[in-house]
Amino acid sequence: DMPGREDVFQKAINQGHSYAWDQEWSKAANSYRKALEEFPDHPKALSSLGLALLQSQQYDDAYQIYLRVAELTPTDPIPFERIAQLSERLGRLKEATEAAMKAAELHLNNRDVEKAIENWVHVTMLSPEHIMARSRLALTHEKLGHTQQAVVEYLAVASLLQHGGNIEKATQLVEKALQIAPSSEEAKQADTLLRTGQMLPRPVRPKGGTGPLAMAQVKQMSSPPAQEVTSSMDPIAEARQKALMALAEVLFDYSDESPGAQTRRDLSDIVKGTGSLSMQQVEQSRIVLHLGQAIDAQTKNQDAAAAEELENALEAGFTHPALYFDLGLIRSKGDRYESALRNLGHAVKHVDFALGARLLNGQMLVKMSRLPEAAVEYLEALKLADSMVVPAENADEIRQLYEPLIEAQASEDDEKVLRQLCSNIETLLVREDWRDHIVKTREQLPKTQAGETPLPLAEVIIQAQSSQVLESMNHINQLARQGSLRSAMDEAYHSLSSAPTYLPLHTLIGDLLVRESHIQEAIAKFIVVANAYDVRGESHQATNLLRRVIELAPMDLAARTRIIDQLIARGQVDDAINEYIELADIYYSLAELDMARKTYTTALRVVQQANADRNWNVHILQRMADIDMQRLDWKQALRVLEQIRTLRPDDEGMRRKLIELNLRLAQESQAIAELDNYLTYLDSNNLSEQTLPFLEMLVEENKDQIVLRRVLAKKYQESGQIEAAISQLDAVGEQFVEEGKKKEAADVIQQILSMNPPNADDYRKLLQQIQAG
Repeated sequence: DMPGREDVFQKAINQGHSYAWDQEWSKAANSYRKALEEFPDHPKALSSLGLALLQSQQYDDAYQIYLRVAELTPTDPIPFERIAQLSERLGRLKEATEAAMKAAELHLNNRDVEKAIENWVHVTMLSPEHIMARSRLALTHEKLGHTQQAVVEYLAVASLLQHGGNIEKATQLVEKALQIAPSSEEAKQADTLLRTGQMLPRPVRPKGGTGPLAMAQVKQMSSPPAQEVTSSMDPIAEARQKALMALAEVLFDYSDESPGAQTRRDLSDIVKGTGSLSMQQVEQSRIVLHLGQAIDAQTKNQDAAAAEELENALEAGFTHPALYFDLGLIRSKGDRYESALRNLGHAVKHVDFALGARLLNGQMLVKMSRLPEAAVEYLEALKLADSMVVPAENADEIRQLYEPLIEAQASEDDEKVLRQLCSNIETLLVREDWRDHIVKTREQLPKTQAGETPLPLAEVIIQAQSSQVLESMNHINQLARQGSLRSAMDEAYHSLSSAPTYLPLHTLIGDLLVRESHIQEAIAKFIVVANAYDVRGESHQATNLLRRVIELAPMDLAARTRIIDQLIARGQVDDAINEYIELADIYYSLAELDMARKTYTTALRVVQQANADRNWNVHILQRMADIDMQRLDWKQALRVLEQIRTLRPDDEGMRRKLIELNLRLAQESQAIAELDNYLTYLDSNNLSEQTLPFLEMLVEENKDQIVLRRVLAKKYQESGQIEAAISQLDAVGEQFVEEGKKKEAADVIQQILSMNPPNADDYRKLLQQIQAG
């Protein structure tokens, strides 16, 4: 690889900055790209490109660029703040909160507490029940003496823990709030509620940005606050959520009141994915008005009004698959089936809406007694869902296997058979855990050999009518869904008499026990079934059931240890270590930092005993160091960082942390020893060209550390950069003068004079003044 040309790079960067100054963002982006052709991983140039893309509304591209910047400069909070901002735009509230949490942590490491607080507050705006952000705010406000804010946050965390069933910890936090603010009404009230066994009010969302909240408003409609489109929705609800998010995205710019946004409000940007439409300003604002009112009406369950607004937007020329799906869904609920089928016919082509639209079509066609068409729609839906859960490389083949089955069903004329088929697929797919459920149902299929295409689920469903067990399982599921859990359980035990060894039925009984809140019995059931699978040699299935146990009782250490033992026995050391890390993460998310740290320590032992991949060492140690830093246990953090340094001597960020931490602990000589150690390492590995940039960055981030400036001055002098060396020594001298350290200041001036500076006379005069004073 030819090294990049500095002159070409610099010219392109300057050109880019000049376009950016004139708000010509796409030209700016092109210039930055030219610069990056010379030095592809230049963080400043990448950041500039990211900003230009953000300004020209290319959110996905900007997001990718900032991810890269974050990789290259993992200790810089700014890229993470940008990732958070872009994730909000893209409707990814989970990534937005994660990135903002990361930004907060980095600001904290840089001792910028205000910025850290800003990011945590932002997280609570997106996700009011984010327990970690609330905990960090509580601790930080308390440390800074912001009593009122600390109390609010402690009570918020107490409420979340109480709602999660951890009464003891909740009580401790309310006591803590009372301790720091004995006269606080809120704290007294919380204390009374806890004592009388009542629930604390859930934390409220702080006021803030309308844009992300328009997105959040959409997300809250069919799910708890700030949830992504997740596995806790059925496919129709998921598609509706995606549709509303797409429509909210269109409105996002309209809630952004910055001057930049105003000038960018050009129709082509707003009406995304609508083909080439040239529209008048008037129509554009009409569309925006109707969409806004449609979303608002829907969040208030006013479907008729919402449908009317969507029709108006359609008339004004806004033809987006999201709008067609949303309108089709509303019309299907209002029994206007022909209109619904027509709208969904447009939506079915879009990957986000295909599955939901097929299912809605199937439901309506059954009600219209058009059973052969309904069966085809349902099988098409099953084909889509089935191809989503098999390994990606089998998806195409699975889809092809459906073709003959769909064709055969189209000519079926037995109403009873068709109704049963539609009902079976409806039962299988229109449920919140549909992905897991399909996976589970697939596990009942005859096992295929390695390299063979898996069977399509339709095979089972079409033949299921003859199988007594699958039919009764279907009935049991139906009863459970209606809430008749006792009848479902009776039916399940009855079915056991005809199929006592059919393990999926036993698993189903476990599921019913969970629904009835008999968690201990369910856990016992799952463990028995896990043992049976184990005996059959299906340890993978056994592990899956033990994972269910862990989901029900995350702190069930026996089940987790069994999984860990099984994994180690199967030689899956990495998975075993992953289990430990997950457990540690659970403790971490509950702000139980001590337990999290203990668990990491155990994981570290396993890594060392099992000769696992060395990278785990670093990974786990980094998490331990993070915890120590958060607990402000600098000494312990230092020990851990020293271990990481030994394992990864080339990790520049780690080296910098070590030096800064020693300085923070006022261990100047250790800090210098660490610095010398790293500079020697660079030297002996022919990486001396990194010495100056590393030192410059250190000084830049720790401007008040005289020792660092002196080392940098020495290196400048050795490399013949006399002017730069003098400039560093000037700063050192000034600092000594300010601190009244005359002798030291005089020594520094002598040192500068020994380099023959051009204005030596000025320095001599200065020296006389100091010595005379």
